[in-house]
Amino acid sequence: MKKKLYVNQREVSTLGFGAWPLGNTAHGKTMTDEEGIELVKKAYESGVNFFDTAPNYAHGRSETILGKALEGIRENVVINTKFGHHPDGEMNFDETLMRDSIEGSLTRLKTDYLDSVILHNPGHDVLQGKTGHFDILQTLKEEGLIKGYGVSIDTPEDLNYTLNHVNVDVIELLYNVFAQSTREYLTQIEDRKIALIIKVPLDSGWLAGKYTKASTFSDIRSRWTDEDKQRRDTLINQLKSMVGPEPLTRYTLGFLWSYDAITTVIPGIRTIEQLKDHLASWQFSFPITLRPAFEHFYDEKIKNDPLPW
Repeated sequence: MKKKLYVNQREVSTLGFGAWPLGNTAHGKTMTDEEGIELVKKAYESGVNFFDTAPNYAHGRSETILGKALEGIRENVVINTKFGHHPDGEMNFDETLMRDSIEGSLTRLKTDYLDSVILHNPGHDVLQGKTGHFDILQTLKEEGLIKGYGVSIDTPEDLNYTLNHVNVDVIELLYNVFAQSTREYLTQIEDRKIALIIKVPLDSGWLAGKYTKASTFSDIRSRWTDEDKQRRDTLINQLKSMVGPEPLTRYTLGFLWSYDAITTVIPGIRTIEQLKDHLASWQFSFPITLRPAFEHFYDEKIKNDPLPW
């Protein structure tokens, strides 16, 4: 079981559990509490001990399901949640809401502390330290309600502001084979001993090899135009030709685990079959020689014409 140190010297599994699907609806089916609890417990029994959630995931149900599933084993797991997007669907970063939001998460998660709380894609004024958000988080840390704090961000600009203006324990970053624009910062993050969580590691499913240009979507993935899907389809086929017959997920997740700077990777997990696939990828021996090949692939085909997420 692969582990790395997280905030407060906690050991975490390098495969984490992205809990956005818990309690959510996909393909016309809503996950029940019982299904979610079974999934979380199976992940824990398989060695996964890092769980990433947020108050707005399934309007609070993700946190609630996690709380039920982890009851009795809380001290054996690491929980990261967020502030800024609320259970009612509202996005509001008002500093005066922070304590109530975090206390709401504590209640839903059935715990008296959180391993980390991160600001959920805040504005650049926050990332530049021009607000009081980090002072409040530090106070909550000193009170013992949280063990660490940080930000969830997407772009090189976001990351540059964070690294140059605020002190954080953890960064959650959008990074995958198709999205490597922040690659040059990874060494700096590692040198500063900031825990690094990788979100959207499979480009919302494309890098698992599960979609084609003919795929149709009725959820947030419907944002992709036919042109977007055609381009991704072409890129996926090129990647598949580079790696051979093994499932693509083995390589696209293995690519991320090959970076020492990365603490844990949090693919969204909706089914037992998905969990089994990610566990198999976790055990796969990624050929390290492929990392520069994947980096070159991005530099040559995507860097100067980024894919819309």
